[in-house]
Amino acid sequence: MPRDASELARRLARHAEAVCRHYLSNGRRQGRYWTVGDVRNTPGRSMFVRLSGPESGPGAAGHWTDAASAEYGDLLDVIRESCGFIDFRDVAKEARRFLSLPRAEPRRSPKSVRTPVPAGSPDAARRLFAMSQPISGTLVTTYLRNRGIRNLLDTGSLRFHPRCYYRADEHSPTETWPAMIAAVTDFDGRITGAHRTWLDPNGFDAVRLGKAPIDTQKKAMGGLLGHAVRFGAPCEVMVAGEGIETMLSLRCALPAMPMAAALSANHLAALLLPLTLRRLYIARDADAVGDMALAALTERAKAAGIEALALSPRRGDFNEDLRAFGLGALRAALRTQLAPQDVVRFMRRRSALRSDTG
Repeated sequence: MPRDASELARRLARHAEAVCRHYLSNGRRQGRYWTVGDVRNTPGRSMFVRLSGPESGPGAAGHWTDAASAEYGDLLDVIRESCGFIDFRDVAKEARRFLSLPRAEPRRSPKSVRTPVPAGSPDAARRLFAMSQPISGTLVTTYLRNRGIRNLLDTGSLRFHPRCYYRADEHSPTETWPAMIAAVTDFDGRITGAHRTWLDPNGFDAVRLGKAPIDTQKKAMGGLLGHAVRFGAPCEVMVAGEGIETMLSLRCALPAMPMAAALSANHLAALLLPLTLRRLYIARDADAVGDMALAALTERAKAAGIEALALSPRRGDFNEDLRAFGLGALRAALRTQLAPQDVVRFMRRRSALRSDTG
């Protein structure tokens, strides 16, 4: 029996043409593809579904792209959109019905009973990231630039999903909103988790700063403890902090400095440190929990023989500083907080690392 969404998608892909004939009945086969108007089974030819190929990765069977809308996904998305489902449980139930699989039952172990669907697992995080698209030209780029972040070099850990699932709580209906998806990785670059920031499709405003008008605008999933969203190749010097926008703001001023966003104060305090690290800058948020994270991580770094230095914002965090005072003032404030050798190393050749790269 399939134990997760990825396995369901793979099983559907083995019968890709049958899935298309059933759920995209207004289309037709053209060579190795099924063509139709869109994922909601509208007549037309702008959407292409691969009918053959490997089980995963580029060119996998069941993957589809809509040339008109730039949407893409797998056969689970086809079932969701063509049937008008909102809750993923309904999508999975319909997929199992089509595949003539038994209903998912709890998986028993000697100690506990668990459901086989790994909601929030590292596998689910990897699948979400794989289903998302590069941020260039998307709402993510707009969102970040509206927050003053114009250096988008080395942001491969960020992607965009046009319709990412959102539920306020277990009793609420599932909604879909555009979202910035961030990959949480270990030292080897293996994705262990994902972070979602749901965005307002109507644009930027001064209250929500471009985030969606929902109760919980950010959520993480998967294995987070010790890991981070990373920007830049690791070396013996790096900066660690909490939020993605905070670290990207610092990267505008220090474009060559490796950065790690731990996503919360508690996770920052528990961040694993590379064996090659010699000096760690800790970008603190100016609040009580930020001070606690700074103290805990400083203690751990010093115990490992790593020099730990604090970077302190003038306001609540470094994105607030960037938006309030501008990039020049942020660079000037950081210059006084860096070790002299790092000023020379990471603040030189500014013209070679343009801050307006998209």
